[in-house]
Amino acid sequence: MEKSVFDPHLQTGSIDAKIVVALERIAEVFRVSLWEAGKNYGLSPLQIQLLIFLKFHSPEKCKVSYLAQEFSLSKPTISEAVRTLLKKELINKETDPADTRSYSILLTAAGENLAAETASFANGLLPAFAAWPPERKGHFYGELLQLISGLQKLGFIGIQRTCRKCRFFRDGKDGYYCRLLNTPLQTEDLRVDCPEFEAG
Repeated sequence: MEKSVFDPHLQTGSIDAKIVVALERIAEVFRVSLWEAGKNYGLSPLQIQLLIFLKFHSPEKCKVSYLAQEFSLSKPTISEAVRTLLKKELINKETDPADTRSYSILLTAAGENLAAETASFANGLLPAFAAWPPERKGHFYGELLQLISGLQKLGFIGIQRTCRKCRFFRDGKDGYYCRLLNTPLQTEDLRVDCPEFEAG
């Protein structure tokens, strides 16, 4: 039987296991925060995440198939969450005139208000980084981007809209460069979720 990273004896001799467990502790903060954000409205963490995603992303990305990839979940799971949000009148469906089987999911006025109220659920984590010097933040952010890229290659993350995956991004001997903005980029300029992202 394979050993678990949650076994303290395994962690003693494995920095990799310690890193994974540390990440799980951080993930727990987000899980709890999402439950807290949703419980007053009778919504699940996934339903809250969907509302927030719909608020900040274009209608082309607000379709069941795209959302399933975004959240690494099955289409039926997303469809069930969408049905609940429809019943609560927090979203509407807008049919694609070119394909009546396809539709975008849009927030209603009530959904917009609720998304605005709950979108700050993770803001409480910001003070944890307030005292860090800029170079430490930049280095840590760069390592997180590398981790995200590695997790995507392993299949844990479906969709990435990061600079490194964008067709406009160049990583050369002179550093990073965005051909859309025609400007050099520092590590702290790189985005995790870029609205102008186009797959490379």
